[in-house]
Parts: sequence; structure tokens; C-alpha cells
Amino acid sequence: MTAIIVEHLTKRVRDANGWLTILDDISFEVPNSTTVAVLGASGSGKSTLLGLMAGLDLPSEGSVTAFGQSLFAMDEDARAAWRARHVGFVFQTFQLLPQMTALENVMLPLELAGDSQAQSKARTLLERVGLGERLAHYPKTLSGGEQQRVALARAFAPNPPLLFADEPTGSLDSGTGERIIDLLFTLNREAGAILVLVTHDVALAGRCDRSLTLKAGRLEAYR
Repeated sequence: MTAIIVEHLTKRVRDANGWLTILDDISFEVPNSTTVAVLGASGSGKSTLLGLMAGLDLPSEGSVTAFGQSLFAMDEDARAAWRARHVGFVFQTFQLLPQMTALENVMLPLELAGDSQAQSKARTLLERVGLGERLAHYPKTLSGGEQQRVALARAFAPNPPLLFADEPTGSLDSGTGERIIDLLFTLNREAGAILVLVTHDVALAGRCDRSLTLKAGRLEAYR
């Protein structure tokens, strides 16, 4: 079953020389429970595509329909509410809140959703990613790999059907990065979610069900 439909997605921004096209007429579909790698050189439009697919930005033209809902037919508040119900994010720079402990960071999306079991669910997830002894630690006291494991637990905590990961190992050494990717794929397989993963790593892309390659803002391949 098709879960996400991207149609004629185009993004232009004004610069000193006029209009710059970042994405140019991108169309593709993503089935349920599929992992998709987004490949391309720096500046090819990968992160812009992720932002549009998540409804974080508005296109110049085109549409994204996810789980039967047209993202750009909603207003900003409705898109934010939709993301809270459907989307998890993992970033290269972790994006943990420094004033919160590991446990509190993972509890946050659950509390925002009104989950009365936020603490127990967050604790279980942190134990699942090997951080059961780090619940009360703040991000600055954790290694990069530990911070990314907290970020993974936070992303999966509300059990979203759609997960976006933007170069999730870009700030990590290769050994730690491999362990994080193994954990990401394991958690995603258990959740049965769609994973859209931005990466420069062709070998990593080969682990995904499908790969999408952007070149200068155009869709060069999708297979």
C-alpha cells in the first residue's frame, strides 16, 4: 500500500541573481514499512526534500500526500499537529535539549502527546538502546554515540509511522556510526515504520529497500 505520494515537488528561493531552484519537479511514491535512502552530493536538495516531506517547509509547486492527508492543504498548526502524531526525527547534531536529562528528553514527545505512561515508556526505550544506567545524565556528559542513542529513543518513543533521519552518523566516528545504524534499522524493523534516510554512504543506502538519487535538484534515479 502506498503511504506517501510526492508529486511535482519544486522549491525555489530568491538569491542575489534572481531565483535559485533547489528541487525541480520531483515525483515518487513510498509504500508502507519501506526504508528509503536519499543520496546525492552536498547541495543536491536532500535535506530540502526531507523538510518538505515532513511539512516543515512549503514548496513553490507540487504536493506531498502522506497517509491520505495532503500536507500543504493544512495550515501551519495542523501540520505541526500532524507531525506530532506521525513523524519522528533523527538529526546529525542530535538536537537534544541540554537542560533535560536523557530520560526527560525521551519523555518529552510522549508528554506532549498526553501519554500518562511517558516515564515508564521512556525508561524502557533507553534500556533498549543500552542507556539504562544513563537516565539521569545530561547531554553534555554523554558521548556522541550515547547522545545519538538518546535521540533514537526519543524519535521512536511515540511510535511514529514515519521516521526521517538526516545524516544520523555524520558527527560520529565510523565504528560508533555503524553501531548506531544497526540500532536504527533494528528499532525501525520492530516498529514497522517508514524510514527515509539521507546519506552520502552508498553502502548504507544498499541496506535500504529503495534508493532515491538527487542531482542538482532533479530526481536522477529511484529504484
